[in-house]
Amino acid sequence: MKDYSQRVRELFDSQLAEWSQARDNYRQLDNVKVREVSFAGYTIAVQFNPGRITSSAAKIDARSIEARPCFLCESNRPPEQRGEPFGDDFVILINPFPIFRRHLTIVSGSHVPQRIAGSFGTMLSLARALPEYVIFYNGPQCGASAPDHLHFQAGNRGFLPVEKDFSNTLLCSKALTARSTEAWLWRGYGRGMVTLKGTDEIEIASLFDKFYAGFACSQPDRPEPMFNILAYCDDDKWTVHIIPRRVHRPACYFATGDEKILLSPASVDLGGVFITPREEDFNKITPADIAAIMTEVCLSEEDVKILTAQSI
Repeated sequence: MKDYSQRVRELFDSQLAEWSQARDNYRQLDNVKVREVSFAGYTIAVQFNPGRITSSAAKIDARSIEARPCFLCESNRPPEQRGEPFGDDFVILINPFPIFRRHLTIVSGSHVPQRIAGSFGTMLSLARALPEYVIFYNGPQCGASAPDHLHFQAGNRGFLPVEKDFSNTLLCSKALTARSTEAWLWRGYGRGMVTLKGTDEIEIASLFDKFYAGFACSQPDRPEPMFNILAYCDDDKWTVHIIPRRVHRPACYFATGDEKILLSPASVDLGGVFITPREEDFNKITPADIAAIMTEVCLSEEDVKILTAQSI
């Protein structure tokens, strides 16, 4: 396998030297405000990042999508944006509107809808090829601002609290072992999650497919069951966090006046870093607000426990 880590480092260096918009936006991360909100056994970081307003406020209804050019298609990308090919049909790009110090978008060369079915293996391959990164997938109704174009994102390891929280046995425990792959369930974490861990990508993909099929039965009218997924790989051992969803955006997103909090949860938020593009929301959001948002958009821990038992 190619040394993609080195190639991506070189891509970052060259892009930030050549592309002023991206360079300025990465420099602006020095000015991003962060505060921690504590819960029993874990914390949520809240980030004020005005550069993410376009993504957080993205209109993803069919009419809006049809009315704008796809910004992930090569013909519509900025002329300064270059990429590193991955496999036969993907290209690794630096994300010019970063959350992470190293933020990537991995884009399909084909303009096909955002769907994880048939692409989960690519996600695992990306995690193995880029061990310095967490690979994440936002479903078409779970935070993807381009639901019409298949893509993943990636951010540097060590940024998302879920990585270290997974080592806390008070927060999660092994639910089952299928050959060499383990399934872990979370408790007291404010959002229902299941984590797959193992060294055999075929086994991991098989368990994911079973979970996908079981969850799809409960959301038959969706383009796909609602998921956020985060994956990373250490020494050929994958860790895959699956966060099933109920709804796309919480009620506070649509509220008016003081009740409004412009926050559209996706993988990064549910991985433990809530992104607030408005400073007023950064200042006012409370632990109760965060807990209510996670409860509203995610399945409960008990629901995920039942779904796991029934499907895998």
